Amino acid sequence: MKVRGNGQGKILTSDELRRLFTDGLNSPRDRALFAICLFTGCRVSEALALQTTDIKSGTLTFRKSTTKGKLKTRVVDIQPALAAILAEYQLAQPGVLFPSGIRGKEHLTRFMADKILKDACRRIGVEGVSTHSFRRTALTQMHNAGIPLRHIQEISGHNDLGTLQRYLEVSPEQKRKAVSMIGW
Repeated sequence: MKVRGNGQGKILTSDELRRLFTDGLNSPRDRALFAICLFTGCRVSEALALQTTDIKSGTLTFRKSTTKGKLKTRVVDIQPALAAILAEYQLAQPGVLFPSGIRGKEHLTRFMADKILKDACRRIGVEGVSTHSFRRTALTQMHNAGIPLRHIQEISGHNDLGTLQRYLEVSPEQKRKAVSMIGW
């Protein structure tokens, strides 16, 4: 868990996610930003760099130029829960998806996204959350659902499986179940 900027961001429970999206995040913009991070497993910087034109035909496109490492473009399907949140967030003009300021030409900064999230978590009484928590939560949920690591790697954009595995949390119950499989 992240404490004073150190450690990994907390993996959020279903209850914490529900409370965050219903009671913590106040605006459709903020809910859309963090829903994209959760439902696509992207980094907050990748979500902030999105343009309105990156959403089309039921997919989100993370352009190579905006991804960490700038190695390849990723296209992720928009699932129904994310589609509903994006429908609530209707941006009037083409351009950056998450504008800041009055002019709306510049995108919201990582600093501001972090502040928005910290305020939302304070409202619902959850500690240890960072913007990276949504990425860790998404990847861990996919892994726990039995999705092959190679598929998760394609969605997350990780270059190697070793890096991806550092994101995944293993619960005590999962360890007990794994050990219970050993025998004659």
